[in-house]
Amino acid sequence: MAAPKKGRRSPGADGHPGRALAIILIALVALTGTMFLSGAKTPRLGIDLAGGTEITLTAKNTPGQPNAINPTNMKTAADIMNKRVNGLGVSEATAQTQGNKNIVVDIPKGTNTAQAEKLVGTTAQLYFRPVITEAANTPASTPTPTPSGSPSGKTTPSSKPSASTGSKATGSTAPKPNPSSTTQGRAVTDALKASGAASPKTTPSTAPSPSPSASSGGLDLSAPAALQKQFAALDCKNKKQASEAGAAAKPTDKMIACSQDGSTKYILGASAVAGKDVSSAKSVYDTQTGAGWIVTLGFNSKGNSEFAKVTGELAQQQAPNNEFAIVLDNQVVSSPSVSSAITGGQAQISGSFTQQSSEDLANVLSYGALPLSFTTSTVTTVSPQLGGEQLHGGLIAGAFGLALVVLYLLAYYRGLSFVAVLSLVVSAALTYSIMSLLGPAIGFALSLPAVCGAIVAIGITADSFIVYFERVRDELRHGRSLGPAVQRAWPRARRTILVSDFVSFLAAAVLYICSVGDVKGFAFTLGLTTVLDVVVVYLFTKPLLTILARRPFYRDGHRWSGLDPESVGFNAPLRRVRRPARTDVKEA
Repeated sequence: MAAPKKGRRSPGADGHPGRALAIILIALVALTGTMFLSGAKTPRLGIDLAGGTEITLTAKNTPGQPNAINPTNMKTAADIMNKRVNGLGVSEATAQTQGNKNIVVDIPKGTNTAQAEKLVGTTAQLYFRPVITEAANTPASTPTPTPSGSPSGKTTPSSKPSASTGSKATGSTAPKPNPSSTTQGRAVTDALKASGAASPKTTPSTAPSPSPSASSGGLDLSAPAALQKQFAALDCKNKKQASEAGAAAKPTDKMIACSQDGSTKYILGASAVAGKDVSSAKSVYDTQTGAGWIVTLGFNSKGNSEFAKVTGELAQQQAPNNEFAIVLDNQVVSSPSVSSAITGGQAQISGSFTQQSSEDLANVLSYGALPLSFTTSTVTTVSPQLGGEQLHGGLIAGAFGLALVVLYLLAYYRGLSFVAVLSLVVSAALTYSIMSLLGPAIGFALSLPAVCGAIVAIGITADSFIVYFERVRDELRHGRSLGPAVQRAWPRARRTILVSDFVSFLAAAVLYICSVGDVKGFAFTLGLTTVLDVVVVYLFTKPLLTILARRPFYRDGHRWSGLDPESVGFNAPLRRVRRPARTDVKEA
């Protein structure tokens, strides 16, 4: 007889159930601890439960631009709307795409619905404005004048290095770049230089000569006293102040503005180039000059003329007046410096870009030229009282369903129901902690359909336990003792559980991909609980039953264990009695 291979367990081996229980216990403690430490003690509720406003916007093309509605442009629009609604000082507001043409904006209770609707429904406004004054965000800071007479509150003018090389524009007074300061350095350079062609930078004949006054050529770089006062008091870390700064300014007005991260504040001149005149913007990696990730942009004929003129004038100014701010929705996305006039309708922005930051800026520039506008399809307002009633009803339905499952398990499986109920408790704890953490992590909101998905999952989870229990009872009917029966039943039960859960997960995935709106919440919750069902059965239910099978209460088949011969339906076979051999007695 061949000896068994080393390291292989026989079908009746018990394995190490304690290790599996320790793993799931550690995971549960880690998730619960993270939940309390992060402050996310309860799941984030959706609009239908917590109350608030849901606005559905539908994108439409302008005549002659049939392909403007695409996933990239829709995502960019949703990102911009996200920044808008959160700029109101509202927490947990979200804007996400739905289908191919819709964007759904969820705004929690306590927000002015009319203001929010107007804010998110307005097409994004992108402008290029010259920088008059720039300073680090410190309230009550006083700008200091530059030698040209224009005020400048910029604290570190060397932090705006120029990425271009070669001869500088005639009359340029821009400071030399500081190689050690590249964290925020961004520069506009000629596209010809970016493509590797080394051509000297010359000032076109249309560029005026430097002027010591605050106004240079067609640019007015003076700052009114009232605007300087507002600039000094501006705190860009305050979301409300940052969103309201320059909100009332027209394209022809000077304005104050904040950078998107709130680290810098500006006084900006009137718009020199409109975003709608940008014809293209792309994020590319420059391997020829070693500049790394850059953003290339092109202009239409009108934008080309205006861009060439203003860059020629900016190139002759001293920092920060040689910077060209890219302003989206009254916030400065980037403020690159200009070292020479840029002609030909092509330019590039280079600096300390990563791939993500260059793609973000390219998307912003592209969106400024998009012929996209939005119409408000629906505005749904849910009162907190109605949402509370829906949540209360959902919780009652879930508790009632769970109670019915537990009563059935107690009546039919008796002692085995202890394993099932504990498994349901562990599954519920994992589901609750993960949902709580997913709120701040990915913006998951527990809606009423999501609650329904969790209720449906109770039956799916209980079904897995029943499959395993019935396989064990089948083995007992064949006359095996409980220990080997638990181990031999597991492979057969495991296959059935995996197939069943795979079908449920596949249905949830297809529903999530194909559905829109709150139905996605139902599909997401159903898929999540299905995955957790597999985890709990593998790491908790099976190991726990393996340990309990060694206890006399279960091992000896106590009448309340659910494994006694009567409840299992085991009938001992009748023993055959051998009759004595018949002997024939012959007569003498």
